[in-house]
Amino acid sequence: MTTRLPPLLDEAILFAHRGARANAVEHSREAFELALRLGATGLQADAWSTADDQVVLDRTGLVRRLPRRRAIDVNRSDVAAWLSLDELLALPTDAPLWLGVAETGTARAIVDLAQDAEAADRLWLAHADLEVLAEWRDLSPAIHLVNATTSSSLPFGAERRAAELAAARVDAIALPESEWSGGQVTLFHRFEVLAFADGAHYERQIARVIDMGVDAVSGDHVERLVAVAATFA
Repeated sequence: MTTRLPPLLDEAILFAHRGARANAVEHSREAFELALRLGATGLQADAWSTADDQVVLDRTGLVRRLPRRRAIDVNRSDVAAWLSLDELLALPTDAPLWLGVAETGTARAIVDLAQDAEAADRLWLAHADLEVLAEWRDLSPAIHLVNATTSSSLPFGAERRAAELAAARVDAIALPESEWSGGQVTLFHRFEVLAFADGAHYERQIARVIDMGVDAVSGDHVERLVAVAATFA
């Protein structure tokens, strides 16, 4: 069947949230490789810098042993079990990479690594703060930027935020799956801002947001994303 509302992209990107985390350890090489084998068309991860300027992937960026420390306070060798961004970029795929970046200084290291790997155009860097994203716009014209937020964090409403994102050349807004409506998607599309639905883990959620024309959807269950998207092909 066709979507009720068309996306701005040719078809919605299917982002595997931290890899195929429903079937493998999240943020592991196995999880990302399995996600690609299952048909994910994008990979979603959380990125952190270490003290020796490496970029690693983990949900919280906290070393889970006492004393608990942040990634930025340890060297890469201290978190050897964590996958590095270098290793993720080396996987044989050109799938988009949606990277949640909480520490603003990490963005420059990410872009440098991606440029070295000739993969800057695959990056979708996400942050909640619009001012931070506006600064990141100058890092590279090739990268994509995502305002990862919630409706309650838009004090002046969705239309004002859509206009601000367009003016700052931020490519997309990511809201939780439950907060999207067809009207919201249409509004952001009117400003040529892509609509990303985050955290769609069940078939009915995935179908709902694809039907309303979102440009990307992320979830833990890659096989569900792929199966539902196939019904709209």
